[in-house]
Amino acid sequence: MNRTTLSLTAAATALAAVTGFAAVSAPDSADTTATSKTPARLPVERSSLLCPAPSTSELAETVYTSFTPVGTDGAGTGGTAELAPSAAPLDDATAADDEKKDDKDEEKDEEKTGDTAEDDSAKKPVADGADAKAKPFMALKEPGKPVSGTKNVSDAPALVGTATGRLAPGWTTQQTTTVTGGDGRGLLGMSCTAPDTDFWFPGASTDKARQDYVHLTNPDDTAAVADVALYGKEGTLKSDTGEGIPVPARSSVPVLLSTLTGEAEPNVTVHVSTRTGRVGAVVNAADEKLGGDWLAASADPAPRVVLPGIPADATSVRLVVFAPGEDDAELKVRLAGESGTIVPATAAETLNVKSGMTASLDLGDVTKGEAGSVLLGPAEGAGETPVVAALRVVRGKGINQEVAFIPATGPVTERATAADNRAKGSTLSLAAPDGTGKVKVTASAGSGGGEQVVKTYTVKGGTTQAVTPPVPQGLKGSYALTVEPESGGPVHAARTLALTQDGVPMFTVQTLPDDRGMVSVPATKEDLSVLE
Repeated sequence: MNRTTLSLTAAATALAAVTGFAAVSAPDSADTTATSKTPARLPVERSSLLCPAPSTSELAETVYTSFTPVGTDGAGTGGTAELAPSAAPLDDATAADDEKKDDKDEEKDEEKTGDTAEDDSAKKPVADGADAKAKPFMALKEPGKPVSGTKNVSDAPALVGTATGRLAPGWTTQQTTTVTGGDGRGLLGMSCTAPDTDFWFPGASTDKARQDYVHLTNPDDTAAVADVALYGKEGTLKSDTGEGIPVPARSSVPVLLSTLTGEAEPNVTVHVSTRTGRVGAVVNAADEKLGGDWLAASADPAPRVVLPGIPADATSVRLVVFAPGEDDAELKVRLAGESGTIVPATAAETLNVKSGMTASLDLGDVTKGEAGSVLLGPAEGAGETPVVAALRVVRGKGINQEVAFIPATGPVTERATAADNRAKGSTLSLAAPDGTGKVKVTASAGSGGGEQVVKTYTVKGGTTQAVTPPVPQGLKGSYALTVEPESGGPVHAARTLALTQDGVPMFTVQTLPDDRGMVSVPATKEDLSVLE
């Protein structure tokens, strides 16, 4: 047996390479002496985010909102947080002239509306390769105050971003696109993702009525290679083209799922994994009747999962579950509403999920006018089998229907944030699956002005509390909502953003997983040892 020593700095660097989040400094000697055996909680010093190309529709308008919460102990001073096109503008005299013009335009825009920006970089010539210098599209200046920017072009590129220093812990960016017509019409929202090596997407489709793309975005200066596997109700869908998909350096590749297989399935689980490198992955789902939205990755497989944030007026809810391990799952399906937890009539019996197969359950208008969350766990006497899950949620009726997706999400353990909230149209859902939990919700200053507001909520165990969140005093522009646990049991959170357009109840739901702005680092001056 060989023993290899790994220094604290090396361990942190390795963790950063895998997650895109954790680059930290060692604790000072005073702290290590006092707590030599207790891991220290330290803020990350570097965070990465990836935003896919928003839409190819000529009717699309996309708003980006970037934000870092205030008050992270030990975050220090200084730092940057910038998002730039994955396809970089040419570094020549023309680009330089354009940059000067853009800087002047941005200064004028900021004088009028605060920290906002209009971008037309997608229209400029672009250079292949990672060596071209990209002009940042949007830069965050300070914690606690969001900045926003818009793109109104159909060929807007994916964005790649990095935050450092005091702007890194909890950095988040919301991408919200309004498409007023066509198959993909709707309000498409997502929290830009961190790069990783493994993603699960239950709730996708290869059906003829759907056009689902998985977007793979590579933030690094070397190429990545990804595999995309599809699973239907009978197991793996045959595919000759889903393996070894190259994703060039600092580039984004959209893959139409229906081109990977000849089998049309209404309920599909997508598994994205990388052979080399890292990617950000998210699914864009467009239904010819129900519009479209982004489907974010499910939380890691677990025996018990929570899917928070079903709107009170949902007219149709479909649950999609997948068991990635070797064992089948026997699940009990419950709904946590405002007054308590029930077993829906459509889920009176247990849901059987065969290993490697996608299972679905239509719950209908399960909320019955009361906002809720779906709770999944082992049926009585069943084993603890890990699963991934997502909900397809529909609002409206007839030709005025709109779809959104809610993936399973973990509890807020330290802090979580949803950016791009407006004066009207935001709903915050808080679910406490076990005991009663108390959380603090901070509404940040607005992107164009206003003062933050703080409010606390107590959520009874086994219930979901859907609230109109606090709005900053004197709000101008958009703002961010940050949720932090204060006491009691775990709380899971989701934010719904709603907008009615020509009678269509457009909406999008973003879950609030913990922002991982803090990491545990062994508080010791000695080298760490790992066994091989």
